[in-house]
Amino acid sequence: MTQTIRHIVFDIGKVLIHYDPDIPYSRIIPNKEERQWFFENVCTHDWNLEQDRGRTWQDAEALLIAEHPEKEAHIRAFRENWHEMVSHAYDDSVAIMLGLIEDGRDVTMLTNFASDTFRQAQEMYPFLKRPRGVTVSGDVGLIKPDVAIYETHHKAFNLEPSATLFIDDSYPNVEGAHKAGWQAVHFTGIEKLREDLKAHGVL
Repeated sequence: MTQTIRHIVFDIGKVLIHYDPDIPYSRIIPNKEERQWFFENVCTHDWNLEQDRGRTWQDAEALLIAEHPEKEAHIRAFRENWHEMVSHAYDDSVAIMLGLIEDGRDVTMLTNFASDTFRQAQEMYPFLKRPRGVTVSGDVGLIKPDVAIYETHHKAFNLEPSATLFIDDSYPNVEGAHKAGWQAVHFTGIEKLREDLKAHGVL
């Protein structure tokens, strides 16, 4: 028998709000092959992840500009145009989250996000201020799927791990939650989320 869920924890990017660096860069670097090379070799996923871990944008940009001085404008464009990358909210997911809060459910958020861009996202999308709280990777110097960030979150918000349900679009992050003793579901779309929440007795 699965333990009753008393805490629900949402990821943010690609669960509550969209994220896609291609949105501004399709304008900044119109050539698709050149743009792909740039993301694979300059502003890579791993480079961006270190800002989620707490590295400053200033240090991140300096590192890449030293390696690729001819790409300085394109490198600086990442942070300058970041707001375009989070182009819209996933209204159905947001409605579920807000509905759970209004029903008196204990809702928090756990996200891999740079500290400054998260605060910018909160201003763009005020519903990100509605849950009881949030653990932002850039604030704590840890990133999912490191088990330590889940432990940091459940200690900070006094959650019982086995009574906690985590929702994330990244399967490795779901596995990280399981390793921390949480229940967790893989977000692939709104219908599956509704089914998963019903299966866990949340909806």
